[in-house]
Amino acid sequence: MSDLLEGLAPWPQGDFSAFGEVEIKKVGKIQRLVGSFLGRNWVAIPHVTHQDEADVTDLEERRKAHNAKGGTKLTIVPLLVKVLADALKQFPQFNASLDPKAGELLLKKYVHIGVAVDTPGGLLVPVIQDCDTKTVAEIATEVQAVSEKARTKGLGMAQMSGGCITLTSLGHIGGTGFTPIVNAPEVAILGVTRARPVATPGPGGQLVWRQMLPLSLSYDHRVINGADAARFVRFVADRLDDASLFG
Repeated sequence: MSDLLEGLAPWPQGDFSAFGEVEIKKVGKIQRLVGSFLGRNWVAIPHVTHQDEADVTDLEERRKAHNAKGGTKLTIVPLLVKVLADALKQFPQFNASLDPKAGELLLKKYVHIGVAVDTPGGLLVPVIQDCDTKTVAEIATEVQAVSEKARTKGLGMAQMSGGCITLTSLGHIGGTGFTPIVNAPEVAILGVTRARPVATPGPGGQLVWRQMLPLSLSYDHRVINGADAARFVRFVADRLDDASLFG
């Protein structure tokens, strides 16, 4: 890691109180730990972010109809987790870890997906295991339980290990796109922001309004090329429009 930083200027220091009033606040333990990982990943991994949109108009209608029937309530998150599980099966190079020193790529046969959770102490990423064998309802129940635990009691390292790809969603807050940082040793991370109405041409040429969900896929360019990233995101977008997703 030190080799990557060699030759860079030193971190700027100064007496900021010379310019006005300041307050010193300790950075929390979780934030310091997460920050150290993110800093390492950003410097060590050649990031590229591919942006696209998914038409979720029909998905939202199906989701609301499902929730109206009672039972397990579905948000967009468990649906995206299930779609990512399908995508990893379709594109196995995304379900991998790179050992750059050995020059080896380890391909994983399991499908565990991390879901970033915003907690009072900082960002945590619990891992939902075997998402390819679970229903959307089962994933939703597990995501809700582990997210609540992350926000209240915290999580052990065992519950945050073994992920194959990470999902981070800011849709409940807003945004039109961003560049999520790859969660090493994974090779890709999918970020989503708030769905918004977009005017698109209808069958007769008239304008119709569709709900479009922004998708931001960051990936390790040492492992994944741009064409494969574009295909991966298109698969995710198309799968979200598949009615069998709720089956």
